[in-house]
Amino acid sequence: MPDLHHAHSALTRRLDTTDAIRAAFSTRPRHEYIPDVIWPSAVGAALDRTEDPDGWASAVYSDDYVTTQANDGSDGPMNTPTSSSSAPQLMADMIQAAGIEPGMRVLEIGTGTGWNAAILASLVGPAGSVTSVEIDSNVAAHARDRLAGTNVKVVTGTDPGASEVFDALIATCAVQRVPLAWVERVDRDARLVVPWAPYPEDGPTPVVALRRTGHATASGPLARDASFMRDRGQRGARRRFPGTGEEATDRAVFPEGSRDLLDNDRLTHLVLTCPELYIAVGGRPWKGGAVPVVALGEDGDWAHIWPDGSVTCNGTRALTIFTKAYTLLEAAGWPGLCSFNLEADARSGVHSLRSSLGTWRHPV
Repeated sequence: MPDLHHAHSALTRRLDTTDAIRAAFSTRPRHEYIPDVIWPSAVGAALDRTEDPDGWASAVYSDDYVTTQANDGSDGPMNTPTSSSSAPQLMADMIQAAGIEPGMRVLEIGTGTGWNAAILASLVGPAGSVTSVEIDSNVAAHARDRLAGTNVKVVTGTDPGASEVFDALIATCAVQRVPLAWVERVDRDARLVVPWAPYPEDGPTPVVALRRTGHATASGPLARDASFMRDRGQRGARRRFPGTGEEATDRAVFPEGSRDLLDNDRLTHLVLTCPELYIAVGGRPWKGGAVPVVALGEDGDWAHIWPDGSVTCNGTRALTIFTKAYTLLEAAGWPGLCSFNLEADARSGVHSLRSSLGTWRHPV
């Protein structure tokens, strides 16, 4: 049987964070919050702790996220994550971005396993409070059980209830449109740390550290890249992969191949600076095997970028837009995501990104 407390101590030591946040993690072992059944891969059977305790422990004490519910609790051909325990370093980064301190009143959107809420409770201490909202009743019941004895209030649904105003908000699900209800529930100048989704499904969800600036507005820099599940109230239809079933009519060459674009972490920057495009990654047959292809789509015009930098396309608009953004970012040395500032108007739905390189308005 693995020594779970030793594994948790090792995980805590690996965190790159403040002493206060590391101390909060150290008092809340991850294994006390993860359910016995998890989904370690996108396909195949679930992993049951009672049947494979070593495999379960290995997954729980990796530095990665752990899928704790798939397909909203139903069966399916794929294990699509619908609830999880986030990667520990990502959790620490978001907590630090929110500036959580003793005595604060914190609203968490998406309780999940309850582990993040427990860490928040340790940080705010007995003078503070944590209210955590979970839309899935079964997930909420599990978290409520694990959080017994803490100063965390778990609410099932989407409304935290009452009329309390909070000092900070942390969301553990991604939204394309920052909800007005979230902005209204925090004090003026309070922080809202939110995974923001340029697309309603798929694609990157960088974390943004917003501050409330007005009745319905918030603004702040992107803090880091991430990949979160969408808020269940904002899920959109999965888009068709650009070019599916169509023959290419044109060919071109791009400065980087698809693998280089992925390995060099280019795509989040390009999604941010190409709001008129849909940028996707998918496997396609090539030279006797399957390879990752970066696909671009824009109103019927599409392009596929292959590993050697060759491009097959139908029309040139999508590739021209993508190339212009790539050239701009390359000339600027691929600035960090923190150089981009998101301005969100929760009432009108206007979400604009600004940096020294330009302004990009993302449609909702």
